[in-house]
Order: sequence, then C-alpha cells, then structure tokens
Amino acid sequence: MRGLILAVQFLTRLPTPQLKTFRPEWLREAARWFGAVGLVVGALVYAAVLAGQRIDPWAAALAGISVWVWVTGALHLDGLADLSDALGAAHRDRERFLQVIKDPHLGSFGTLALIMAVLGKTVLLMLLAQSARLSPGIVLIPAWARLFAVFWSACLPALAPGSGERFAWGTDWRAFGVSMLVLALLSAWLAPVLCLAPLAGLAWWCFLKRRLGGMTGDCLGAGIEVSELALLVALLLAGRLG
Repeated sequence: MRGLILAVQFLTRLPTPQLKTFRPEWLREAARWFGAVGLVVGALVYAAVLAGQRIDPWAAALAGISVWVWVTGALHLDGLADLSDALGAAHRDRERFLQVIKDPHLGSFGTLALIMAVLGKTVLLMLLAQSARLSPGIVLIPAWARLFAVFWSACLPALAPGSGERFAWGTDWRAFGVSMLVLALLSAWLAPVLCLAPLAGLAWWCFLKRRLGGMTGDCLGAGIEVSELALLVALLLAGRLG
C-alpha cells in the first residue's frame, strides 16, 4: 500500500500513515493510484455541494470549492499560477520560461489565472447545484484529471528535473489502462458525457507539445485545473441540453 499512501500524501491533505523512509523512485508506484485518489477528492467535493444545496446553490458552490481547495492544498492551482506567469513573461524564450516557472513569487498573470480558475469552478458548481438532481459526475472529474497527469508525464519529455519527471519513470501502462476502463464504465453509468473526457487530456497534451515541447510538474498541475474546468462545463452543458 506504499504507493497509495504516497499518492494520498502527494495529491491531498488527508491524513495517512507515515512512511519511515522515502525514495524518489517510489513516486511511480504512487502514479498507479492517481485515479483512485481523484475519486476520493471528487466524492468529498460532491458531498459538500450536496450538503450546501439544501441551503442555496451559492452555498453549495462555496462549500464545494472550499473543500476542493482544502483537500488538494491548492497544489494544482499553484502549478496553474506558475505556468501562467511563465507563459506570460517568456515570449517564447525557453530559457526565460524555465527561469520564470521556477520563481516562487506570484506575478500578475498567475494572479489572474488563480482568480479565473477559482471563480470559474465556483460559478460552474453553483449552476450545477441549481438542478434538482445534482449530477454524480462531479465525483469523476478529479479522477479523470489526475489520470491525465500520468499520461502527460509519460508521453512528454521533462523540461526540467522534478516530480513530473519522477512520475514518468517506468509508467505502469497496465494499471493506467485499468484505471481508464474503470472511469469510462463509471462515466457511462453516472454521466455519459464524461466518456468524452479523454479529449480534454489529449487537448492539453497537444498544447504542451506544440507550445513548450515538453512538461514540468507545474504543467501537470495546470493541466489538472484546466481539465477540471473543461469537464465541469461539459457536465453542465449535458445537463442543460437534457
């Protein structure tokens, strides 16, 4: 269960048993559990929205986004902010991009990206909460997004050493395929529109490949945030179109 413990520790703030030692190569074991941990995150967000829905759609949205940010420790939002700052300041200069993305300070591009991401999720959750029957597809969205991160890390070269590179070491494609199948079956049952979710992951891969030629850990985190927003939009549109 070492891989599961590491996956929970890396992706969430949930309590876990403490490992006595740590080796960077163990991160590839954690990657097998990204989809499962995403389901836990999604279940907590869904429960929060469902509870808040009894009061008001806006209360539901506030509860949902609060749990979403807390349980993940804003890890992927940080990646989105760093990537936005780097893209805004690099002017297609790769060395400048790598320099800015390592800078811990938050710039104007990153600030705007954070505001738009949190605001976007909040509004989308509110609109979903307006429905008499809250879509259980919310549970699956964090799982799909985190599974995409495994794909991106394995199929794109690392631009710099870091966690993104370590997750790519010896990717277990069999476990990845099983996770894809499980999420596809759950999507067909709970929210059929999410069967198209892999298109969002493929779109981000194309963006990173064309714009940067590779990835970093921040690129993976940013992709998770963008994918979650895209899948929330898809879930909303599917519900509105019946």
